[in-house]
Amino acid sequence: MLTNVTQYLQYAAARCPDKIAFRDAARQVTFSQFARQSRACASAIAAFLGGQKCRPVAVYLPKGVNCIIAFFAAAYSGNFYTPLDTAMPRERLRSIMETLRPAAIITDRTHYEAAAEVAADAAVMELEELRDGTVDEGVLDRIRRTMIDTDPLYVMFTSGSTGIPKGVVVSHRSVIDYTEWLAETFAFSERTVFGNQAPFYFDNSILDIYSTVKNAGTMVIIPEEKFLSSKRLCRYLDEAGINTIFWVPSALVLVANSGALDTVCPKGIEKILFCGEVMPTAQLNVWRRALPNALYANLYGPTEITDVCTYFIVEREFSDVESLPIGFPCRNTDILVLNERDEPAADGEIGELCVRGTCLSHGYYRNPEKTVAAFTQNPLNTMYPEKIYRTGDLVRYNQYGELLYLGRKDYQIKHMGHRIELGEIETAASAYRDVKQSCALYDAQKQRIILFVAAEGIDKTALYQYLKTRLPHYMLPALIVDLEALPLNANGKIDRIELGGAYCGKKNYRDHEKDAPL
Repeated sequence: MLTNVTQYLQYAAARCPDKIAFRDAARQVTFSQFARQSRACASAIAAFLGGQKCRPVAVYLPKGVNCIIAFFAAAYSGNFYTPLDTAMPRERLRSIMETLRPAAIITDRTHYEAAAEVAADAAVMELEELRDGTVDEGVLDRIRRTMIDTDPLYVMFTSGSTGIPKGVVVSHRSVIDYTEWLAETFAFSERTVFGNQAPFYFDNSILDIYSTVKNAGTMVIIPEEKFLSSKRLCRYLDEAGINTIFWVPSALVLVANSGALDTVCPKGIEKILFCGEVMPTAQLNVWRRALPNALYANLYGPTEITDVCTYFIVEREFSDVESLPIGFPCRNTDILVLNERDEPAADGEIGELCVRGTCLSHGYYRNPEKTVAAFTQNPLNTMYPEKIYRTGDLVRYNQYGELLYLGRKDYQIKHMGHRIELGEIETAASAYRDVKQSCALYDAQKQRIILFVAAEGIDKTALYQYLKTRLPHYMLPALIVDLEALPLNANGKIDRIELGGAYCGKKNYRDHEKDAPL
C-alpha cells in the first residue's frame, strides 16, 4: 500500500538505478544518485528538527535538479516543502514567510544571504553540504513507518484577493491518487521523457516531477532561454529526446504563432498536455496539423484540487472558433455543477463547478477563514459531513455530455443589463486571422469592455466589424488595445492584473492615443 511519494523513488531506484532521472542545463542525476542525495539531506533535516514531523521546510533555490532533491528530502524527513521563487519580490517573499513560518530553509551558497534575510527563526541549510552527508537509515525508516498518507507533502502559495498569498496544503494521498490516474490514462512509462516548462512554485510541475519518479521516466528541465525562440525551442525538444510535454497554453500559442512548426517541427513529441488557462482552438489546430499523430489533452483544475480534476482527450475536429471542452471528471473525482440555489444545474444551465474527492487539498495554511469559505459542506448531502471545493469557475454541459468552461464567476459581468462571460469575447477575438492572443476585461468605473489583442498594428476597425458578426451588440468592446504581446505572469498565464492596472479606470488615454474608443 502506497502511503508516501518517497516509495515511488525507492521503487524506481531499485528498478532503474543507473537511469537518468532528472536533467537540467548544469547537471543530471540517476535514480540511485537522486535517492541517496535526497535521503542524506533528509537525515540532516530530521536530526536538526529532533524527529519533529509535518513541519514546513522552505526551498529557496533556482529551478533545477537541486530543487527536486530538496523536495524529496523534506518528504523523507517527514515534513512538507514550499517552493520559493528566488526572483520573487522581497515583499511577497516576506508575506509568504510570515504565513509559513518554516522550521528550515534549504538554499545554496549563492542564495544563502538572501535566504538568511527573510529566515526569521528558521534555520538556513546549504544543500551542497546536506546532499554529501551520511544517510541515517534507522531514523528515516522510523519516520516512514509513522507517516500516514494524509500528511502534507507540500504547500504552494497562490495569489489572494486581499493581496496576501494563500498557501494550499496538499497531502501525499492526493498526489499519489493523481499520479496513478495520470499513468493509467496517458500510459506513461520508463521511456517517457518529460519536457518541463512549469515553474516549481506552480502546481503544473507536480505532473512532471511525480510522474517521472512513479514511472521511472526522465524529466528534462527546459532552460528558460529556450522559450525566447520558438525555433530553438523546437530543435531542443528533439535534441533532448523529449516526447511528452505538459505546458500552459500560452507557451504552446507562442510556438504556433511563430511559424516554427512549419520548419523545425519536433517530430519526437508524442503527447501534448496543457492546463492553466483556455487553449485557443486556432493555435491547437496548428499543432494538430504539424503533429497529427500526437495525443492532445486539455486538463483543467485549480491548485486546491491537486492540479487537475477534469480532462478532455482531443479526438474529433474543432473549428478555429469552437471552444475546447474541459471534458470529464478524473477517476475517483466527482464534479458537481451547482446553480445559484446550490441545486444541480439543469441541462444546458450554467453553474459553478464544485469538486469532491481525494483530490481536495486540506485547505489554506494558517487561514481558517478562507478555508471555510472555499471548502464547504456538500449541499446535496445532508446526512454526514462531506467537503466540496467551490472553484468559482462557471461551466455547463454540451450536447456530448462534456463540460465546457465558460469563465470565472468574477469574470462574469453585468453590462447593459446582460450577464456576459468575458471568455466568450476572447474566443471570438482569438478566431480572427491576425489575432495571436486575446484578453477581455471589464472597466467597472467607466462601464465598458476592453479587449486586448496580441496583434500590433492590426486594423481594429476590421476586427470590430468581424466581432459584430460573432457577438451581440452588448458584448462588443468599447476599446480595442493592440499590443505586440500580452504580458504574462510568473506562471506563464496572461497577466490580467497588469493589463487592468494599466488601462481600467483611467480618466484619459493620452499615453495610448492609438487605442481611442471605436
